[in-house]
Amino acid sequence: MPAALEGRHAIVVGGGSGIGLGSARLLARDGAIVTLVGRTEAKLRQAAASIEADGGHARIAVCDAMEGASVRAAVEASCDDAGGLHLAVVVPGGGSITPVLRYGDEQFSAEVDRNVRPVYLLLKYAGRAMVRAGGGAFVAISSTAAVFSTRYLASYAAGKAAVDQLLRVAADELGPHGVRVNGVRPGLTRTATTERAFADEAMMAAFLARQPLARHGEVDDIAGAVRYLCGPESSWVTGQLLTVDGGHTLRAFVDYARYLPLPTEDGVDREG
Repeated sequence: MPAALEGRHAIVVGGGSGIGLGSARLLARDGAIVTLVGRTEAKLRQAAASIEADGGHARIAVCDAMEGASVRAAVEASCDDAGGLHLAVVVPGGGSITPVLRYGDEQFSAEVDRNVRPVYLLLKYAGRAMVRAGGGAFVAISSTAAVFSTRYLASYAAGKAAVDQLLRVAADELGPHGVRVNGVRPGLTRTATTERAFADEAMMAAFLARQPLARHGEVDDIAGAVRYLCGPESSWVTGQLLTVDGGHTLRAFVDYARYLPLPTEDGVDREG
């Protein structure tokens, strides 16, 4: 019996490490031909080698996910010989921990764009290739920050909320073309990006105290959700945001001001 994703061509933006690499590994394990996309060639080559060593097929494309021409070229490098693409995953995003009244005038918009622009650009170019292929599956990594108040993460939360709505509208528009569009909302997950947070034992204990399932997220928890949304098991699923967070959004986000030194609204520093 052929693997579930045998012969499918996939692109993973942010595939050099963390959730992107974990997702790419699962796609490749089920037969997809995966192109890992990111800014650092050495990291991408190392990631591709690890997938190949696991028996999968992986290629790389160096790309700035904030630049349209760069994303378009990466998508073209990921397509099959007919110019079609079947699966697309996009991970990049982020933002600073800043009180809502203390963002720089340009900082806020730039951080919102950092979350939305990579998703839109991949959706635009990968979506066109999926229409040419007769259908496909697009998955973006969102965040639980999109659905409840995350104090001191206003730009990140606003960006991820915009991502969620973009995915819903795109799913509505692209469904008639056979293209499914979904997202995954991770809770706090252990990656290189979150390493500093995980080193703060008091903060991590506060996160766990707000979760019904008292363990932190791991890359494979999120990658498994991505693999589901890319696979035939979810062929009747589109426009959905799958939350994978140990139940954290049933309760509340932590108050960063209790654990980090942050300026007050009037600019006076205070100790966490």
